[in-house]
Amino acid sequence: GAMALPGELWAELAAEKRIFCSVLLFSWAVYLWEAFLAHRQRWVYRTTTHVPQELGQIMDSETFEKSRLYQLDKSTFSFWSGLYSEVEGTMILLCGGIPFLWNLSGQISGRAGFGPEYEIVQSLVFLLLATLFSAVTGLPWSLYNTFVIEEKHGFNQQTLGFFFKDAIKKFVVTQCILLPVTSLLLYIIKIGGDYFFIYAWLFTLVVSLVLVTIYADYIAPLFDKFIPLPEGELKQQIETMAKSIDFPLTKVYVVEGSKRSSHSNAYFYGFFKNKRIVLFDTLLEDYSALNKEPAEGEDGENEETKSKTKNKKQGCKNEEVLAVLGHELGHWKLGHTVKNIIISQMNSFLCFFLFAVLIGRKELFAAFGFYDTQPTLIGLMIIFQFIFSPYNEVLSFCLTVLSRRFEFQADAFAKELGKAKDLYSALIKLNKDNLGFPVSDWIFSMWHYSHPPLLERLQALKDAKQE
Repeated sequence: GAMALPGELWAELAAEKRIFCSVLLFSWAVYLWEAFLAHRQRWVYRTTTHVPQELGQIMDSETFEKSRLYQLDKSTFSFWSGLYSEVEGTMILLCGGIPFLWNLSGQISGRAGFGPEYEIVQSLVFLLLATLFSAVTGLPWSLYNTFVIEEKHGFNQQTLGFFFKDAIKKFVVTQCILLPVTSLLLYIIKIGGDYFFIYAWLFTLVVSLVLVTIYADYIAPLFDKFIPLPEGELKQQIETMAKSIDFPLTKVYVVEGSKRSSHSNAYFYGFFKNKRIVLFDTLLEDYSALNKEPAEGEDGENEETKSKTKNKKQGCKNEEVLAVLGHELGHWKLGHTVKNIIISQMNSFLCFFLFAVLIGRKELFAAFGFYDTQPTLIGLMIIFQFIFSPYNEVLSFCLTVLSRRFEFQADAFAKELGKAKDLYSALIKLNKDNLGFPVSDWIFSMWHYSHPPLLERLQALKDAKQE
């Protein structure tokens, strides 16, 4: 018959065309699935205009409306930015952006006196240009998000100057880590022989451990100010609680998150016997800059800031802060942190192994416009980013499900420490301070929420509170 069936057409396509089309189709399939979910969630934001019955005690209608509008704006924004990045990615693939950038990098490194045999130099130029491109195209979106959306809803505390200084600093720091690490990785893959994937994996393992170790002491302070939590009741209570569960606490810091935004958080970090706890100043009622009375001298702003401050007392009481920390320490005590590291390292090993199996396939390179050369960096990019994308989607969904389980377990741990009541009120306060919206579409929350919905967490705590 003159009409070939689509199946036959597909079979006749060269392998590289099939690979290319599959990657593109899968990318759009994921995009449309995400857009469908986001659409369902937006419908929830649009239609749930009154506080549901079961939330009566938890959220006043003013906060509910504020959070509804905030989340609606965020959702609309992420619709447009998502559409943009999907179209941008598609155009880059269709127009051969990757081989174009690779050749351009070759010309630049050639001018600097490094011929084609210096593949690693060319790879570094490529990386620098690619990250520069994405930083520049991402800038308008980031600006809009910070200075329009976060600003409109009262979260943004940054000035434009701070924002740009921050962005440049971030870019430079990223390059200082990315370029040396990549060049070593490429070198290891080049000289590693048949078992290069084992050495490559060990190398990335060491790098991630080193980064976690130095991040808090050397990298994070470049961006934010960390001050030790002053001696006092809260510090003693934190130390006592840490001791009671054998948490090897060495320092407690307060970070000036309020210079950036009024969102609040707490976390801990560090390896082995050297753990620090970090509290955002916005989490602490006593330290939040937003609760401070401005000095009398600053007349102009004084009235306005005062009125802002009065109706919005931000942060949690000490008991509530302790309950939040009880939850965080639960993650440590229950081994969640270690389990996450083990899972991610097993995944990383598997990916390097599959990379070793696939790197020799010329058609993978040809699919993306590399007919004569098979640069290692491009291979890493194609395989990890494009070929593994279905696997990555499945994995990230499983990790989201696991994360929600871990959150329930950590809540239960805080409950066993006798902090159910305080955690209950802390979760409500944090939800309010961060304008979280307590109603969600079930598929959207199942796919996206790394923390269980507020009501479910409160319900689990309540069962205990009454006992």
